Formats: sequence, C-alpha cells, structure tokens
Amino acid sequence: MMAHPDALFNRKQYIGPESLADICFRLICSNLDIISSKDERGYRILRKGVALPSEICDKIIEFAHRNGTRDIDDYFLSMFKDSPTRLKRVKIANSSLSDESVLTITKHKLTELELSECKNLTELTIEHINANSDNLISLAFRGGSMIVPSQLKSEDDSALNYNKRGYVLRTPNLKKLALWNVDIAAYKYELLLAGLTNLTHLDLSNASHIGHVYYHNLVPNLVSLSLYNVKINSHPEAFVTNISYLKNLRDLDISQSHSKHGEFENPNKILGDLVCGLPKLVSLDIGGTNLAGRGVAERPDRSIQYCSELCDIPGLSFRVHTPLQFLGLYGTAHGACRRHDIPAQVIAGEGNEEQILVAARVCMDNKRDLLRKVLNDLYHIFRYENCERMDQALHTVLEAMEKHPTEKHIQISGSATLFYIVKIQEENGLPVEMKRRIIGTLLAGMSAHRDEETMMRNGCLALCQFRIPHDVMWNYEELVRVLLHSAENAEQEGFVQRIGLYLLNSLACQVDGRHKRLLGELGCVPTMLRLIEYRLEGGLFDDVLEVAWSTMWNMTDETPINCQRFLVAQGMRLFLGCVDAYPNKEELLRNMMGLLGNVAEVENLRPQLMEERFVAVFARLLNSDSDGIEVSYNAAGILAHMAADGREAWVVKNPDRDYVLSRMSTAIDRWDLSAARNINYRSFLPLLRLLDIFHTPQCQYWAIWALANLTKVYPDKYCILVEKEGGLTKLEKLLKDPRPNLRMKELAHSVLMHCQLACHPEQLQPSKLSSDDACNAEAL
Repeated sequence: MMAHPDALFNRKQYIGPESLADICFRLICSNLDIISSKDERGYRILRKGVALPSEICDKIIEFAHRNGTRDIDDYFLSMFKDSPTRLKRVKIANSSLSDESVLTITKHKLTELELSECKNLTELTIEHINANSDNLISLAFRGGSMIVPSQLKSEDDSALNYNKRGYVLRTPNLKKLALWNVDIAAYKYELLLAGLTNLTHLDLSNASHIGHVYYHNLVPNLVSLSLYNVKINSHPEAFVTNISYLKNLRDLDISQSHSKHGEFENPNKILGDLVCGLPKLVSLDIGGTNLAGRGVAERPDRSIQYCSELCDIPGLSFRVHTPLQFLGLYGTAHGACRRHDIPAQVIAGEGNEEQILVAARVCMDNKRDLLRKVLNDLYHIFRYENCERMDQALHTVLEAMEKHPTEKHIQISGSATLFYIVKIQEENGLPVEMKRRIIGTLLAGMSAHRDEETMMRNGCLALCQFRIPHDVMWNYEELVRVLLHSAENAEQEGFVQRIGLYLLNSLACQVDGRHKRLLGELGCVPTMLRLIEYRLEGGLFDDVLEVAWSTMWNMTDETPINCQRFLVAQGMRLFLGCVDAYPNKEELLRNMMGLLGNVAEVENLRPQLMEERFVAVFARLLNSDSDGIEVSYNAAGILAHMAADGREAWVVKNPDRDYVLSRMSTAIDRWDLSAARNINYRSFLPLLRLLDIFHTPQCQYWAIWALANLTKVYPDKYCILVEKEGGLTKLEKLLKDPRPNLRMKELAHSVLMHCQLACHPEQLQPSKLSSDDACNAEAL
C-alpha cells in the first residue's frame, strides 16, 4: 500500500544534528579495532569483555553497509561468531559473504534476514536457515542471491533431496518471504511453499514458469503478493481464477518491465474480473501492461459494469466509489497515468512530478530496471521544468543511489539530478548533515564507477557546487583517491580530466600540513608530473598543464616531504622543459616558480637546486615582467634562500654569486610596493629567517620588501601573522643594527607601522627613525 506523496518524505531524516548514537556507530564502523581484533587469517574477533545487545549489533552491520567502507564479508561477520553478541534483524546487500557466514548469523535466531546480490550463496544456506528458524518472521533473497536450485533435488546427497523430505524451507513462523529469480518447474512451487501456511506476504518477482500455481491451497492467508516481471499473460483467465480465491489479498503487483509480457487480450475484462474477485484489494500495480485499456473515457462493458459513472480505466469501474489507495501505472500502454477519471488516491506513473516521485518509491527496493527509467524522468523535470517537491526529490535520489551503489545507470541518472538540485538548494544553504549525505553518496557512486566518464563528470560537477575543500574534509582521502584515479585514467585532454584536476587543486589549497602530506602519500606528485610529461612530449599547452603545476605548488607549501617527492620524481627536468617550450606563458611560469620557491625554503633540498642549468634560469627570470611581478618575485625568493646558505654553498661558477645578487637588488628596486599579489602565505617563518642573514643583505632585502608589500596591500590578513610569528621583534632588531642600508630600514619601519595600524590602532604614537635613518614613512 502506498502513502500520499507528502507522507513519503520525512524532513527530519537529514535536517538537524546527527545523533550521538549515529556518530558512535560511524566511528566504530570506521575503526573496528575499537571493539575487535584480527587473527592471523584476517578474521575479526570481538575483544574480550565486549558484549553487544541486538540493537547495537544490528546497527553496526547497518552502518558498515551504509558507509560503503567495507564489504560485509566472512572476515567482517566472523566478529559475531562464538561471542556475546545478539543479532536480530540483518540486511546485507552486494556482499561476498559465504554460506559459512550465513550459519554464523542465523545461529543468533534472527527474526528478519534479507540478503540481496550475495552471489556466493548456495542451497546450503537453506539448511543453515532451517536449523535456526525458530524466531524467523521475515526472509528475503533478492537479486543474484540464488539459493533455490532449479531442480529442487540433489541425487548425490539424500539430506538435500527436497522431494524425499517434502519441503524446502522449514520456517514454521515465517510471515514474509521474498525469493527472486526462482527458476523451477511450475509443479515444484507446491514443494517450495510447502508448510508455509502462515505466510502473509509473498514476493516471487522475476520467477520463471509459475504457470497455474494454486496460491490459495499453499499460502491461504496472503494479504500481499508481488509477481513483478512474472509472465502471466499466457493463461490470464486461469491466473485470475486462482488469485480470486485469496479473498484477504490487499496488495497485488503484476507489473512488467518487459512490454511483450504485459500485453493481454481483452485487458478490460481481465482487469475487471481480477478486481471484482478481490474485494479487499487496496493496492494494485499494473505498470508496464495494457490492462488499463486504450484510454478513451467510456461507459464500461456491461459484463464488468457495476457503476453508471464514467471511468477512464474501464476495468476499474467497479472501484469508482471505493477507489484504490494506490494504483501503479508507470509505463502502461496508451498513457494511462495521464487520464483524468482514475479511481485511485495515489498513482505511480510518468505523467507529472508527483507520479514520478511515487513511482520511484514503488521501484526503490526491488525494481532496479524500472528505477533507472524513473530517475531519468526525474532528471528531465529538473533540466527542463521547475520541481515543486524539491525536498522529496532530493531524498528520493539519495536513497536510490545509496541502495544501489553498483547500478551504473542509477548512479549516473542520480548524480545528474543531484547537480541541478544542489545548484538550486545551495543558493539558500543546505544543512551540514545534508551536505555530508549528498557528498558521501556522490563519492560512493564515483568510487564504484571511477572508470565511467559520465559518472565522474556528473559527480565532479555536483561537487563543484560545494565549498571545496571545506565541505569535503570529513572524507578527504577517499575523494583524493577517486580524483587521482580519474586524472590518470580519464581521457587525455577531456573534460573529466580537467574538472577532476581542478578539484584536486582546490583540495591541495587551504588545508593543513597533514592533508598536504596525505596528497603526497597517495601519489599526487608523480600523477601531476605524468600529466605534464604527456603534454610536453605532445607539444600540447592547455589548462591542465597550468593546473598540474599549481596543484604541486599548493601541496608543497611548508611540506618538505612533498618538495622532496618532486625532486625525486625528476620534476626539475620537466621544469626546464616547460621553461624552454613555453617561455611566455605567464601563469605557467608563476606556478612553476611558486613551487620551486617552496622547495628552496627546505634547507637540505637546496643543494639539489644548485646546478648551473637551474640557477641560470632563476637568474634570467629575475628580469621577467610576466604576471606583474610574480615570476620575478619568486625567482628572487628562490635565489635569496639559496644565497642565505653562504658563499661556500654557492658551488656554481656560472652565473657568479655576486652577479646574481646584484641582479636581485636591481629587480627588487623596480617592483611596485603597492602591487596586488597573486600569492597566499600561511606562515612568514621562511621570510623571517632571512631577516637574520646579515652576511648577505640581498636576502634580507627580498624578505623585508615582501613583508612591506603584503602588510601594506593586505594589512588585515598579514599584519597579525607578522606579530604572531615574532616578526616585530626581528624588525626592531634590524632597525637598531647598523649594517642594513637605508632602504631596508625604511621598509622595516613601514612594516611596523602597518602592523601597529592594523593590530593596535589605539596604541599608535609617532615613531621616529634615528637621525641617521630619517625617512618619510608615509611616502612609502
């Protein structure tokens, strides 16, 4: 039975803070060592003294499955073997678990067991269930979880000779049974359903050869029967006769995804007889069939007429005054869902937004082939129309993607729809928990289909609607892994590679050292260098080349290990190649020199830069006016750090050290102190260290100029950083020292003034240089 669309969506499911219990379950499932350990074979064993009640055990499996971080396999489920735990309700999908694990979990005397797409299971699973079925009320095997052998017999093992023992399932208290894809002869259903007289709900979707099954003799108490994709149109009259004996039946599903199986002769009569024979029917799904007739409003045939009023579905005229609570019409012939006079309160179809959302709910768990089509319909609503039930649509898409992570087309349609939903919803701000759910769902789909270009494109586009990296920090590593794989394997020069690299660059920016190190550990540097080498060898210049260097620039910032990785991976060879091939590409030069500026800050790595071929390029770029002052500025910074190691460390004869230092001073002299900058410092410690290099004043000059420029142009951002990291003390010391020249003291004084104005304006008092160093600071 189907509720009204307004009742299908509970906003509380994702709005509001996550419960403490859910946080704990998520933490445990991500860190199973908290409650268990591994033996030498890798199987989980519950830690001594840990006892878990059923509510907790059930939730651990649920959260582990929901998070998608691990396969609910034999190694995981061994945690519940021979231990003080209690399982009650278990649902597992897309798992590699074996019959052995079924034995482990059924020994807990479950009340509910559902296994979907667990393809390693055999008929031995049946025996484990039968041996532990005292409390079992609900049992479901869906998708590829095939436990019923096609012959229902085993000549080699008398214990499994179902014909001889007279039953398949010995589950005396079972009320709900779902067995999908059953492929046995029609007369074997009597054996399959033998002894299950307490069944009230039966689902035999996708079963073959059902034929004339006498349900009323086998399962007389049924209130719900699902025969989705079961071929019944060969002998429809016999089917209607058999079904009509089930006088308590309230829910019936005979929908089809195969159009040829949904074609009936005399559809009006078949439907009319069926509905008349089931007086308690309140929910009926005839989607994908022609049972709704041709679509002309008419007074029905007198053979099925029980009402004088018009009805657009002749076979349902009997229910005009007692309409069905739910009627499934998705994919019916002649556009039945678009008709006006339909005796049903809630309709699933493709006629409008409401019908599509209802159809998605109907298909959500067990009709994946139809769910793909429904999600595609929903996508077109967002693309070409205005969606009125935005919250319901969002919840529906997320649930579909979460429940079917391996279904490529569901993930593709869902991610495409999420792009439009997030684009609209983010304008008003999404709750944090909703963001996490969306991002987690997208990431799970991208991880499962990382070689599918369309999925990766949709996922990346949707992620770009969020604040990166802020909104994705909780699952930073998994996103980096997915994007690195895409950068390596996506079509070269394609959109997916470009947008994936853009996201990677965003993930490398504005994060702390721990995350920058993680990027290096996951192989970001060699991945970027391979992208660069491909373009160099092919003579290709594009935005990927620039962004690859930018990504390495960001991830090497104050991260020495990543700087070392760059050098080890022969990054300098590609640097020289790019300088030679693209000497006038301003952004490329800036990104490369910014990266090498980070390398030069690492003392033990500087000797690797001390080669004539490298120093010559740095010296030449001092005169560059590319990208304002940025290339020249970074070149001077690299040389300043190298020169700071002293004359003995300068082992290069050409260019000469004094010559390079002279050119540095000339370059700094010509820079505009008010220039806006395309650079971001998180720490000034590398610059402040250069203030102590009195033996080479050019090093001090570059550092003081940088501080003066940044505190003047961006006082709110950088003045507090100077004060926090002890820069004021160093500058005051420099002002008192007789060695620095007048220009350097002017710059130092200006930094102090900027910081006082920005950080302590109330303490501002006139400050004077010594008479020997008098200058007009305001003019600076």
